[in-house]
Amino acid sequence: MSTAHDVMDELFRAFNDHELGQMGLHYSPSAVLVLPEGVAEGREQIVAVYEQHLTAFPDARLTPWYKATLSDPAVTEWMLTGTHMGPFLLPCGRYLEGSRRQIAVRGCCVAHVEDDKVITHQVYYDQLELCSQLGFPRVATAD
Repeated sequence: MSTAHDVMDELFRAFNDHELGQMGLHYSPSAVLVLPEGVAEGREQIVAVYEQHLTAFPDARLTPWYKATLSDPAVTEWMLTGTHMGPFLLPCGRYLEGSRRQIAVRGCCVAHVEDDKVITHQVYYDQLELCSQLGFPRVATAD
Protein backbone atom coordinates (compact mmCIF):
# COMPACT_ATOMS: atom_id res chain seq x y z
CA MET A 1 0.00 0.00 0.00
CA SER A 2 1.29 3.45 -0.91
CA THR A 3 1.57 6.39 1.44
CA ALA A 4 -0.52 9.52 0.93
CA HIS A 5 2.62 11.30 -0.28
CA ASP A 6 3.32 8.54 -2.81
CA VAL A 7 -0.17 9.00 -4.25
CA MET A 8 0.25 12.77 -4.38
CA ASP A 9 3.69 12.45 -6.01
CA GLU A 10 2.05 10.35 -8.74
CA LEU A 11 -0.76 12.92 -9.09
CA PHE A 12 1.79 15.75 -9.44
CA ARG A 13 3.67 13.68 -12.05
CA ALA A 14 0.44 13.16 -14.03
CA PHE A 15 -0.34 16.89 -13.77
CA ASN A 16 3.11 17.84 -15.05
CA ASP A 17 2.71 15.36 -17.93
CA HIS A 18 -0.78 16.83 -18.58
CA GLU A 19 -2.31 13.34 -18.46
CA LEU A 20 -5.92 14.09 -17.52
CA GLY A 21 -6.96 10.43 -17.48
CA GLN A 22 -4.10 9.53 -15.16
CA MET A 23 -4.95 12.44 -12.86
CA GLY A 24 -8.50 11.16 -12.54
CA LEU A 25 -7.34 7.67 -11.65
CA HIS A 26 -5.64 9.01 -8.51
CA TYR A 27 -9.00 10.13 -7.09
CA SER A 28 -11.72 7.93 -5.62
CA PRO A 29 -14.99 8.03 -7.62
CA SER A 30 -16.60 10.17 -4.89
CA ALA A 31 -13.57 12.40 -4.16
CA VAL A 32 -13.95 16.10 -3.40
CA LEU A 33 -11.53 18.77 -4.64
CA VAL A 34 -11.76 22.17 -2.94
CA LEU A 35 -10.09 25.14 -4.65
CA PRO A 36 -10.38 28.89 -4.20
CA GLU A 37 -12.52 28.87 -7.38
CA GLY A 38 -14.98 26.36 -5.99
CA VAL A 39 -15.66 22.71 -5.24
CA ALA A 40 -15.53 19.74 -7.62
CA GLU A 41 -17.24 16.52 -6.55
CA GLY A 42 -16.44 13.21 -8.18
CA ARG A 43 -13.78 12.18 -10.64
CA GLU A 44 -15.52 13.66 -13.70
CA GLN A 45 -15.81 17.16 -12.21
CA ILE A 46 -12.26 17.00 -10.84
CA VAL A 47 -10.82 16.09 -14.24
CA ALA A 48 -12.87 18.93 -15.81
CA VAL A 49 -11.27 21.40 -13.36
CA TYR A 50 -7.79 20.18 -14.27
CA GLU A 51 -8.70 20.42 -17.94
CA GLN A 52 -9.73 24.08 -17.46
CA HIS A 53 -6.45 24.85 -15.71
CA LEU A 54 -4.37 23.16 -18.42
CA THR A 55 -6.31 25.00 -21.12
CA ALA A 56 -5.52 28.30 -19.41
CA PHE A 57 -1.90 27.32 -18.70
CA PRO A 58 -0.86 24.72 -21.31
CA ASP A 59 2.71 24.60 -19.99
CA ALA A 60 1.65 24.44 -16.32
CA ARG A 61 4.05 22.75 -13.96
CA LEU A 62 3.75 21.96 -10.24
CA THR A 63 7.00 21.74 -8.30
CA PRO A 64 6.63 20.35 -4.78
CA TRP A 65 9.19 21.88 -2.45
CA TYR A 66 8.15 20.78 1.02
CA LYS A 67 6.27 17.78 2.36
CA ALA A 68 5.11 17.57 5.97
CA THR A 69 6.22 14.39 7.70
CA LEU A 70 2.65 13.26 8.41
CA SER A 71 1.57 9.96 6.92
CA ASP A 72 -2.00 11.17 6.34
CA PRO A 73 -3.02 13.72 5.35
CA ALA A 74 -0.35 14.52 2.78
CA VAL A 75 0.53 18.19 3.19
CA THR A 76 2.64 19.63 0.38
CA GLU A 77 3.87 23.13 -0.40
CA TRP A 78 4.49 23.75 -4.08
CA MET A 79 5.14 26.30 -6.82
CA LEU A 80 2.89 26.48 -9.87
CA THR A 81 4.48 27.98 -12.97
CA GLY A 82 3.11 28.46 -16.44
CA THR A 83 2.08 30.82 -19.22
CA HIS A 84 -1.47 32.16 -19.34
CA MET A 85 -2.61 31.29 -22.88
CA GLY A 86 -6.32 30.53 -22.57
CA PRO A 87 -9.43 31.52 -20.60
CA PHE A 88 -9.01 31.23 -16.83
CA LEU A 89 -11.96 31.14 -14.42
CA LEU A 90 -11.49 33.77 -11.72
CA PRO A 91 -12.89 33.32 -8.20
CA CYS A 92 -15.47 36.04 -8.99
CA GLY A 93 -16.93 33.82 -11.74
CA ARG A 94 -15.55 35.81 -14.70
CA TYR A 95 -13.10 34.47 -17.26
CA LEU A 96 -9.81 36.20 -17.98
CA GLU A 97 -8.69 35.61 -21.57
CA GLY A 98 -5.11 34.53 -22.25
CA SER A 99 -2.60 37.28 -21.47
CA ARG A 100 0.63 35.46 -22.39
CA ARG A 101 1.92 36.38 -18.92
CA GLN A 102 4.17 34.07 -16.95
CA ILE A 103 3.05 33.04 -13.47
CA ALA A 104 4.89 31.64 -10.46
CA VAL A 105 2.44 31.11 -7.60
CA ARG A 106 3.19 29.48 -4.26
CA GLY A 107 0.57 27.28 -2.68
CA CYS A 108 -0.08 24.22 -0.63
CA CYS A 109 -2.50 21.34 -0.52
CA VAL A 110 -3.85 18.88 1.98
CA ALA A 111 -4.97 15.49 0.72
CA HIS A 112 -6.55 12.57 2.53
CA VAL A 113 -5.95 9.19 0.92
CA GLU A 114 -7.70 5.85 1.45
CA ASP A 115 -6.91 2.65 -0.45
CA ASP A 116 -4.37 4.51 -2.63
CA LYS A 117 -6.99 7.04 -3.83
CA VAL A 118 -7.41 10.69 -2.90
CA ILE A 119 -10.74 11.16 -1.13
CA THR A 120 -10.43 14.86 -0.23
CA HIS A 121 -8.02 17.40 -1.65
CA GLN A 122 -7.95 21.02 -0.49
CA VAL A 123 -5.81 23.49 -2.44
CA TYR A 124 -4.75 26.86 -1.03
CA TYR A 125 -2.95 29.67 -2.85
CA ASP A 126 -2.86 33.44 -2.76
CA GLN A 127 -5.50 34.51 -5.28
CA LEU A 128 -4.31 38.13 -5.19
CA GLU A 129 -0.79 37.01 -6.09
CA LEU A 130 -2.11 35.08 -9.10
CA CYS A 131 -4.45 37.84 -10.26
CA SER A 132 -1.66 40.41 -9.92
CA GLN A 133 0.68 38.30 -12.05
CA LEU A 134 -2.07 37.93 -14.66
CA GLY A 135 -2.42 41.71 -14.86
CA PHE A 136 -5.95 41.67 -13.47
CA PRO A 137 -6.96 45.29 -12.67
CA ARG A 138 -6.11 46.26 -9.14
CA VAL A 139 -8.80 47.26 -6.70
CA ALA A 140 -8.81 51.00 -6.01
CA THR A 141 -7.89 51.92 -2.47
CA ALA A 142 -8.87 54.99 -0.50
CA ASP A 143 -6.09 57.52 0.09
